[in-house]
Amino acid sequence: MILIRIGVTLVAGTSSYVGEITPGQAAELRDWMERRGWKFSGAPYARYRAQGDGVCVTVYNSGKLVAQGRGVADFVSFTLEPEILHTFSFGLEPSGVAVSEPVTPHGGIDESGKGDFFGPLVIAGVCVNAVTGAGLRELGVCDSKLIGSSARIRTLAEQIRRQVDGAWSVVTLMPETYNRLYAGFGNLNRLLAWGHARTIENLLEKVPECPRMLSDKFAHESLIRRALLTRGRGVVLEQRVRAESDVAVAAASILARDGFLNGMARLAAEFAMELPRGAGPRVRTAGAAVLAGFGREAFRRCAKLHFKTYAELCGG
Repeated sequence: MILIRIGVTLVAGTSSYVGEITPGQAAELRDWMERRGWKFSGAPYARYRAQGDGVCVTVYNSGKLVAQGRGVADFVSFTLEPEILHTFSFGLEPSGVAVSEPVTPHGGIDESGKGDFFGPLVIAGVCVNAVTGAGLRELGVCDSKLIGSSARIRTLAEQIRRQVDGAWSVVTLMPETYNRLYAGFGNLNRLLAWGHARTIENLLEKVPECPRMLSDKFAHESLIRRALLTRGRGVVLEQRVRAESDVAVAAASILARDGFLNGMARLAAEFAMELPRGAGPRVRTAGAAVLAGFGREAFRRCAKLHFKTYAELCGG
């Protein structure tokens, strides 16, 4: 069975993906691969072929992209679509929203900014029940990656806060705080677990009867469990791939993106320049401007220092 969806061919039951990519996106993808040590080779009629992380990717001169291998799902879901193509359709229903099912009381946790050199890491949580969950669906709440408009994110974020009547929490780690915490944890997953745990504790303070918390899978549950305090020790923790199809997690993803946009606006005002998302060529160009105008120490206030981009800009 072959499914055709938004210009992308998904081959069901196999480890392959076929899509379209522009020359600019192909260059950005190659840059991403080179910085992560992927191995390149030639192929007939192709710009390049590259292998890494259990995937072989061929980008053809025609603009066709073919990815094959056991790691295709993660590569497409977590890198190709959100960071390069700026779409999010792989593995979703044609509408981009999961099939509706009854909403039981639970919380959803998601974050924004972990893949961006500039800006904060924002972790948000939302608790829903049968009534508020149904209300969020009526608002059209879905994974924030499906929403290209910043204005739409801001509008939905305000509607979500009103709909759940206080049953939400946002933890924003601006770069100075993020860098200090990362230096202490020494590992992004440990930092994410700490942020998820803080968000869960904040939610349980507002909704102590919330029985379950759901998030996207990023590390072993024990990392979050160890970071929880008294309130969170009894809650059921659940992680799953593409958890943003759940309405509570989708709502949290929108609040997190809204918080990230707010943080980026603060930094743009402070540095009087646009700070792009991601970690590609445009980001390095902006980073060079920050370095020239404000000096190396300024990155502590606007960027995540453990990214390779920082070492590249500052010479190691």
